[in-house]
Amino acid sequence: MHLDHRETFPERHTHGDFRPDGGRRALRIGIGGPVGSGKTATVAALCRALREEWSIAVVTNDIYTREDAEYLLREAVLPAERIAAVETGACPHTAIRDDISANLEAVEELEESVGGLELVLIESGGDNLTATFSKGLVDAQVFVIDVAGGDDIPRKGGPGVATADLLVVNKTDLAPYVGSDLGRMGRDAAVQRGELPVVFTSLVGEGGVEPVAEWVRGRLGAWR
Repeated sequence: MHLDHRETFPERHTHGDFRPDGGRRALRIGIGGPVGSGKTATVAALCRALREEWSIAVVTNDIYTREDAEYLLREAVLPAERIAAVETGACPHTAIRDDISANLEAVEELEESVGGLELVLIESGGDNLTATFSKGLVDAQVFVIDVAGGDDIPRKGGPGVATADLLVVNKTDLAPYVGSDLGRMGRDAAVQRGELPVVFTSLVGEGGVEPVAEWVRGRLGAWR
């Protein structure tokens, strides 16, 4: 379930569609999903695919470390000043859905320090099928699952699978080795999601992130 925090933090310009200087603020897309599904790898691949087209920044969430941000820095997907880390100190759901103040502050500081941002990717800490982002934090959300977690995940549903603006089924290259039926996953996802889009990816393959990148491009085009 999304929660709207506009009354909680009314002073923050991150809630409006425009910055104080009158420019359109960055589109904010949340990336969530279970531990090990490939959230950080998806963020990294999106940065590589889109950084020549759009001005991008990233906010990562970890409970007690900055491991995901450090991974992105090591991979040099963006300059260091475009990557911010939030240490939630508690359940990752809290920082993206309930008390979103730390993430809002990180986004606001990036908007002010980098300037002219068009896209901010906000990665959740390792979560589960119940995790969703507050509407006060993101404009759209992507939920990443992987075939190694079992081909029954789409059938089990949950808010992340059923309601995310885009569902990504990752690590399709592993399907033959873990006994996952991709066709079944697609059919079950369609039952849970109706007309909401689903894409299948294998980030180890050339252009593996392209279906996700194309969806992001569409959202950015509509936003701008």
